[in-house]
Order: sequence, then C-alpha cells, then structure tokens
Amino acid sequence: MPVLNSIAAYADEMKTWRRHLHAHPELEFDCHETAAFVVERLREFGVDEIHEGIATSGLVAIINGQGEGGTIGLRADMDALPMPETTGLDYASTVDGAMHACGHDGHTTMLLGAAKYLAETRRFSGRVALIFQPAEEGGGGAGVMVEEGIMDTFGIDQVFALHNVPDIELGHFYTTPGPIMAAVDEFHIDIQGRGGHGAYPHETSDPVVAAVSIAQAFQTILSRNHDARQEAVVSVTQIHTGSTDNVIPDTAYLNGTVRTFEPEVQDMIIRRMQQIVAGQAASFDVEATLRYEKGYPATVNNADKVAFAASVAREISGEDAVEDNQGKEMGAEDFAYMLNARPGAYLFIGQGPGAGLHNPNYNFNDDVSPVGASFFARLVETAQPV
Repeated sequence: MPVLNSIAAYADEMKTWRRHLHAHPELEFDCHETAAFVVERLREFGVDEIHEGIATSGLVAIINGQGEGGTIGLRADMDALPMPETTGLDYASTVDGAMHACGHDGHTTMLLGAAKYLAETRRFSGRVALIFQPAEEGGGGAGVMVEEGIMDTFGIDQVFALHNVPDIELGHFYTTPGPIMAAVDEFHIDIQGRGGHGAYPHETSDPVVAAVSIAQAFQTILSRNHDARQEAVVSVTQIHTGSTDNVIPDTAYLNGTVRTFEPEVQDMIIRRMQQIVAGQAASFDVEATLRYEKGYPATVNNADKVAFAASVAREISGEDAVEDNQGKEMGAEDFAYMLNARPGAYLFIGQGPGAGLHNPNYNFNDDVSPVGASFFARLVETAQPV
C-alpha cells in the first residue's frame, strides 16, 4: 500500500498518540484534554495558526502552503461514547463509562499525521484548515462549529472527512455521490392512563394496550403510507411501563428513531405518527403526547468532490481498493452540517477484521492510520498544487 514515505516513517509515533487518546476518552463537548493534546502536537509540528474554544472544545488549525490559493478543510471528530470498555487492552479506557468505541481516536490521529507531514513539506498552495471537532456522537458539534462561523472565518472552500469501518479490507475506501447517510430523528411518546388492579381491567384506562397498539401501528407507516422506492426506517426501540404482574399502571412511554433522506418523507412520517398517536389514544381512552425531535440532516456528498476524493484514494490504495458508488446507508453523521455549508465528500476506510462500531470490544486498527493520513495529505496536495 503506497502510503507516503514520510508518514510511514512516523507510524509508531502515530500509534503512541492514538493509544494515549484511547486511554483518555471524553464525551460530547467536553473534549478539553483531547483538544489540549492535539494543540500540543500541532505546536510541535509548527502549524501557523491554532484557534481554540470553538464549539466549546473544538479547534481549527491553519497550515499555509506556497503562494495564493484556496482553503481546503479536513475534519476529524474527537469525542468518545458513554459506554464501558471490555477489550482488556493495556491502553484501555481509564474513564469509567466512556470508551472510544467508534474510532474517533483514530480519526484524530490520522489528521494529526497529515498535519505533521503538511507542516513539514508544504507542497501545496493556499491553506489547509484542520478541523478537530467535539460532539459528533451527540450534540451535533459539526453544526455548532458551522454556526460559529468556521467556514467564513477561515475561508474554507471545500471540506472532507473519513470514518473507519471494521470488517472492510484494510485501506479499502468506499463512498457515493449524493446522499450517503440518513437524517436521524427521535420520537418520545408519553401515555397517561388510569391504572388499577389487574383483575379488574374494566375499571382502568390501560396505557399498556395503547402503547403496544401505537408501536404496532407505527410499523404500517412504511408498509402502507410510504413509497417503497424511497429509503426510510421507523423503529420503536423502547417501551417502559408497569412494575408488577397484577397492577395495570397509570403510564407508559415509547421511544425510537426515524431515518430518512427526503424532507417530504420525513414530513409524512411525522404527520402519520401524530394521527396514529391521537387516534389510538382516543380508542383506548388515554391521553398520549408525541414529542418528535429532528436530529442531524442527511449527509449529502458533492458528486464532483466524490470523484476527486476517489481518485486520490486510488492513488493511495489502488484501483481495485476504491468503490465510489457504494450507495446509501441508514446511519447518521453530523458532518452533514459541514457538507450543507460547503461542497465536499465523506468517505469510509476499511480497517480489517474486528469488533463492530459501538461495540465494547471495538478497537481502532493502528495500521490504518498511515493510510488515512496519506489520503488527507495527498488530498491537499492534489486539490491545491504548487
């Protein structure tokens, strides 16, 4: 795999960075120690500018190239997940209830590797903006950074990001033009009934039956109200009610997720949920309230930027190791906000066999760091040649 020689030379150093980050995970916007570690490395590399405190703990670093030119943005997410780690590694999380189970420690490392190389060589024109972002897993840190003006402040013209994927061959890339990941929403339903003795249900207004009926009726939205040619998901993931076998409770609660790509599909699902909740509540003589919360929008790649990024990936990993029309996925990603603000592309990079993302046994494969760093570096040099 033809990674850049300079980057290959400090692969061991990148491994050390990554394992330090893995042992010290931080959640959502509280990535202050992670950001401090990144800043320390960037100062060692001699980057030209470091702007801290964006979206609480995010930062943007600038490396100037040779002569005039545009500004290309490269993004890495820094936050971990609120879950325990069960890997047993000697560099496992030292923070109870927090773990880098999605590889953001690796993403940060890959961008640091690219930063070191680019600061040393500067074989590009214009500038590169290195975006280290908190709160991808919750809170939409990318959206906050955009709202705080990073695209205009730093004159970013285009923006790119990578995400690792277990069980895809090491160093293989895939992406797709147009929508690549779905919009993600969540819903909450609170049902207020009238509880009583399980032996005398006629004296109650049973919220359990109403909850089950609402959950079942939601499954008809996609099967009976939705065009099957458009991708969407409606999943009820929680039902909480009751405390014992002979008591009909007063209340019930449902929660779940909705994934869509088109706004009109999202609107239809919201409308049908409202109708179903109101209708089922009336039929079972309970009160039910739907709270629908829109989350990250769909992640939409620019077709031209996908073609360009795929050509760079082929240079790094070979013609047969890149798929640039993989199709959509129903997962979600807050890089969507950056792609809404500027043209760019989001790509996946394989890291070989291993536990899946968001799994307590997951671990980022350090062998992929030089590949990702080389991709970022060549992206800059190719997009903005001297």
